[in-house]
Amino acid sequence: MGAVSAVDRDRAPKQDRSRATRQRLLAAAVACLAEHGWAGSTVTVVAERAGVSRGAAQHHFPTREDLFTAAVEYVAEERSTALRALFPEGGADRHEVVSALVGLYTGPLFRAALHLWVAASNEEQLRSRVTELEARVGRESHRIAVELLDADESVPGVRESVQGLLDMARGLGLANLLTDDSVRRERVVAQWAGLLDEKLG
Repeated sequence: MGAVSAVDRDRAPKQDRSRATRQRLLAAAVACLAEHGWAGSTVTVVAERAGVSRGAAQHHFPTREDLFTAAVEYVAEERSTALRALFPEGGADRHEVVSALVGLYTGPLFRAALHLWVAASNEEQLRSRVTELEARVGRESHRIAVELLDADESVPGVRESVQGLLDMARGLGLANLLTDDSVRRERVVAQWAGLLDEKLG
């Protein structure tokens, strides 16, 4: 086996640093979007929060739109991974699965995504990429829900029931933005889990 060159030895740490910088920028972008909304979340603010220069931020993400759509997509992927990690053996008790799925729509990620949706409704350059991102995230959420609920979508009405659960979860997430809706949310989760048990068998 040949000797490793100094260039190759150098390349790995640089790639690691670059990856770490990118992760910090993505996390800072989501936090800024959740806390300050679109208007208050500039590349400069995000770079400052991430502890990197504006130039470094623009090296990774040339435009503001690139940065924020990448941030929400990245954390959505992390969220899906975390959800799967809760149920490594696949479907569990349906009440637990429904509760975990509803949990996807509370917290800073959902708040950040919501700010991005509102911005996209007014910003032409954002709209197409946010629409595409949401379609992809929606398909992935639906696929995970079907797997975890052990739902057979060949049965009439099952697909709509699963989609209804995700739509309801998004609505509960919206209600939670203004007030702590946890007590009512838990009652709705229990009701939906019961309905899905009846529908899915």
